[in-house]
Amino acid sequence: MKFWMVAGLALLAACSPGEGATARAQAPAAAAGETRHPVSGLEVIDLAVVRGDNTIAFRVELAASPAAQTRGLMFRTELGDFEGMLFPSEAPEPRSFWMKNTPLSLDIIFVGPDGRILNIAADTVPYSLDPVSSVGPASAVLELRAGRARELGIVPGDRVIYALPR
Repeated sequence: MKFWMVAGLALLAACSPGEGATARAQAPAAAAGETRHPVSGLEVIDLAVVRGDNTIAFRVELAASPAAQTRGLMFRTELGDFEGMLFPSEAPEPRSFWMKNTPLSLDIIFVGPDGRILNIAADTVPYSLDPVSSVGPASAVLELRAGRARELGIVPGDRVIYALPR
């Protein structure tokens, strides 16, 4: 596990008051001990976005396998305020997504190898086949419900912290 992930998990555990604390309090029931999402069946993990002193906590579905990454949030009609899906890469590489069979508009957040947000494709168009791409090599992609990045003040340069299960 990379140092920034370990340090970030300590930050997540000691989440400062403010939006991050609110986010944790409003996290879905999965935070109470469920480790699988009831719709996708994917493992659910903790993830945090850090902006200065502000930590925003999420519970995200982990699309770790090629099949899970191909399906993503296709056919889904709901996504909670502090829910999302994480698409980790084996190695940092340019990433490109589309919205095929996806009725929800999403914010697609590309995370660089240093754990910082490279770029955000906000308010994507449902069902679009147009590619949405990272501006450089990405080590992961985080999808949130459309508008959440703006509502929470998430911007390029913010840190994304998570730990992948072994």
